[in-house]
Amino acid sequence: MNRLRWVMDGGGFWEVDISTPRTIDGVARPLPIDGPLPLGFSRATRLSWPKQVDFFQRFMAAPFVPSFSGGSHSNGFSLQRALTIPSGNDWFTTLLGQFNLQKFVSAVRKAKSEELSDSSWMQILGRHLSEKSFYAFGFCSEFLVTSEDTLLFSYEASGDTKTARKKAVFHHKFPHLNLTVERVWPGLFIDKHGNYWDVPVTLAADLASVTSDSGARYHLSLQHISGAAKQVEGNKSSDVPATLLPGLYVKSAFSFKKNIDFWRSQAKKLKFVQPFDLFLSSPHVSGAGLIGVVATALVGDNSLRSPLDDQPKDYRRLDLYASRGKSAFLADLFATLSFSAQYGNFQRKFFDLTRIHGRLDVPSGSKFCSAAACLAKDIYKSQQLSVEAVQAVCPNPMVSFQQQIVGPFSFRVDSKIAVNLENQGCKVSLDNPVFAIEYALQVLFSAKAVAWYAPKQKEFMVELRFFER
Repeated sequence: MNRLRWVMDGGGFWEVDISTPRTIDGVARPLPIDGPLPLGFSRATRLSWPKQVDFFQRFMAAPFVPSFSGGSHSNGFSLQRALTIPSGNDWFTTLLGQFNLQKFVSAVRKAKSEELSDSSWMQILGRHLSEKSFYAFGFCSEFLVTSEDTLLFSYEASGDTKTARKKAVFHHKFPHLNLTVERVWPGLFIDKHGNYWDVPVTLAADLASVTSDSGARYHLSLQHISGAAKQVEGNKSSDVPATLLPGLYVKSAFSFKKNIDFWRSQAKKLKFVQPFDLFLSSPHVSGAGLIGVVATALVGDNSLRSPLDDQPKDYRRLDLYASRGKSAFLADLFATLSFSAQYGNFQRKFFDLTRIHGRLDVPSGSKFCSAAACLAKDIYKSQQLSVEAVQAVCPNPMVSFQQQIVGPFSFRVDSKIAVNLENQGCKVSLDNPVFAIEYALQVLFSAKAVAWYAPKQKEFMVELRFFER
């Protein structure tokens, strides 16, 4: 899911796609104004899901790839298998089939208990195996037009619904920029609370700078939504999120990131022993800081809800916001501080990898500064501090922990930390944790198979990850 990306990566403020078992191609999009998603959800660019399933079958001898999604509109426990259609070196085409094993077993048990005749198990199984409601399929065709240009077309449908999901994606690599243009109908979105929404038609464009781990970076995204969004899973909400209302959404962000190594091991590694993962073979203690500015423009129904409508009770938040008719503009600052520590070279069979990452996010500079000014005023006047203001100045903490189990296997957990000061006392809890078992594919230097489970979303998935730290 969530889909497991270390908290140091990207600062958590970019709209990267998320992995989810709720679609055949394993992808959903975040709401563009929600800020950092739950850690497990976000993922960087990776192999398309059909290519991952094909990899599991070819190189890991997996007959099927399992997944699970809970909820009233979900698939339950399902198995997927891909059929690759030979189409040349620059053209990859697959048929992806999915069988809903959980619904099939439940239906067979119910039919057997209600069966009045002497039908055998084999007869009942045969009848149910022919029912299309237990099946879903996807077709994906990916063209490598040039070394810099890629076209992808996909179509997916399920036997128990009348909705078919279609997608067209174009990728282009500039010398220092990546461009992605995508049209999806209907598009699946997820908000920061883990609720899923279907949008009839979505057209999106994304332009992002390609830089080293430190330095300046730029990100421009456009999104046009047509039709009324519908919630398909999660806690039922009365209001559609503003950014999913019909209209055009444009977001431009510029940031600067600086990495600092406090300590990095210079000890020699074991001779003639290849690390299980090359990127995890250097013990270190390091930190990073990121600061940026973001400007957002909205045109259409999505501009009718003002952020000024959600003002705190104890103080007034200062927002850079302007609106006129069906258009609006807002701007803000954001920042993040992160810390990373690793023990071990990930070469030995036991106790040779322990990693911990922590991150503090300030998603809104205006909210932080306004609350800080309120607290300074309360302190100067010797007044009781506003709990609402104290809550607002607290950054959003996130943590990740990874521990080697044996050999290439390791356990990992990612989670936000929720701090609630508004109730009596101070309540600290894990918010939307994601648990995972990782298997490092040593022959590929830095690749791994990841099986993760998100309890809040009730989602389980197995994925491939390449060259992730």
